Amino acid sequence: MRILALDQGTTSTRGLVADDSGAVEIVHSVRHAQHFPAADRVEHDPMELLANLRAVIAAAGKVDAIALSNQGESCLAWDAVTGAPLSPVIVWQDRRTEARLAGMAGAAPMVRARAGLPLDPYFSASKLAWLGDNERRVQDAHRAGRLRLGTTDAFFLQHLTGRALTDVTTASRTSLMSLDTGDWDPELCRLFGVPLDCLPEIRPTVSGFGEIDGVPVAAAVVDQQAALYGHGCRAPGDAKITFGTGAFALAVTGPERPAEDDSGLLPTVAWRIGDETTYAVDGGVHAAGAAVEWAQRIGLLDGPAALAGFEAAPAIDRGLAFVPALSGLAAPHWDGSAAGLFIGMTGATTREDMAQALIEGIALRAAEVIARMGQGGPVARISMDGGLARSPYLCQFLADVTGAEIALPATEELTGVGAAQLAALGLGATLPASPLRATVRPRPCDREGRMARFAGAVDRARGWRD
Repeated sequence: MRILALDQGTTSTRGLVADDSGAVEIVHSVRHAQHFPAADRVEHDPMELLANLRAVIAAAGKVDAIALSNQGESCLAWDAVTGAPLSPVIVWQDRRTEARLAGMAGAAPMVRARAGLPLDPYFSASKLAWLGDNERRVQDAHRAGRLRLGTTDAFFLQHLTGRALTDVTTASRTSLMSLDTGDWDPELCRLFGVPLDCLPEIRPTVSGFGEIDGVPVAAAVVDQQAALYGHGCRAPGDAKITFGTGAFALAVTGPERPAEDDSGLLPTVAWRIGDETTYAVDGGVHAAGAAVEWAQRIGLLDGPAALAGFEAAPAIDRGLAFVPALSGLAAPHWDGSAAGLFIGMTGATTREDMAQALIEGIALRAAEVIARMGQGGPVARISMDGGLARSPYLCQFLADVTGAEIALPATEELTGVGAAQLAALGLGATLPASPLRATVRPRPCDREGRMARFAGAVDRARGWRD
């Protein structure tokens, strides 16, 4: 049995084929352009993404089922009849709706109660409303009864299978779905000004999403939830963190919606299989790999290999810190006004010192999230994947500063593995779990001191624009 996982991510589209022997293979991978039309805007060309998906499908050969994982909160408008895009993809990093949401502050408790999410441009609802308010083609299509609004998965599925569908994990990231019922919430749609009848049907994660050239699409899921499943996280307390464009930690909580608390983490749907929903708590760092790419772009880094290790003592112990708030601060702060900054530089600070502070800053932001995830105590073990998992320095520093054991699976492609495993369930089968390649154990260090120094730097980043 061969299953193709289509992993359509923020910077690339990848195809992973997993089989029932446990083998996994990337059959095709292609990057796409990032468009920054203004300081607060990030966009993708939807037809470029679709063409890349088609290229991945063509490269995979014969498969028995297909799974689709998506970026989560990225969204667009398109013609419900022809499928033609009516807007670019507005990417999850985009902040154009900051002012609009600031004016809706009084509705924050209602949105949190119904959707489980804060008012933040990260989520899809305000982006979709912006399209309806500002794009003439979107308005014309709505008047003609031809408008479809949704996340990228529904757009891809309309083109690939003829059916505009989404799954419950993706819908849970829009701020338009009731976290209790798993259906679009009419009150939330009215609040944001998004017409409910323009949204795609919500289905369980493992479900029939149509066929591509006769092959069933048996699962669709947000990339981070796919990775959670791929890490083998099934029991309450099981946790993973994926270091991609951002760094996203999720921990399984079980069959009941997580209770409201002040952790700054968000309740979300991990997956729905049949009639059974599993929930999780989620915490994201917006800039992880994105901070590394930025550092390369400005010449601070020659390449990611420069982050493998450093001869000097940790930069944070020497008073140098970097806060990677390049798109504001997500969990647990939820402060879109925060700015990225280095703090503690002197005339003796070197380029290597700044690179070291950068990788530590990514790890320290992740540690802020992980520290809020413990149920009844600190997280003792967390599974880690993503491109930055190749940095031994990051892995060891994160273990040291959290006190948690870091499990490193043999493959970094846990999003694809998890999506493929979910699709296998749709065929009534299972795929083998990914083995471990290493375990990183924490070493003694001044954890409290490091976190306190970093918290002071975060406070400065949050007040920078005031």
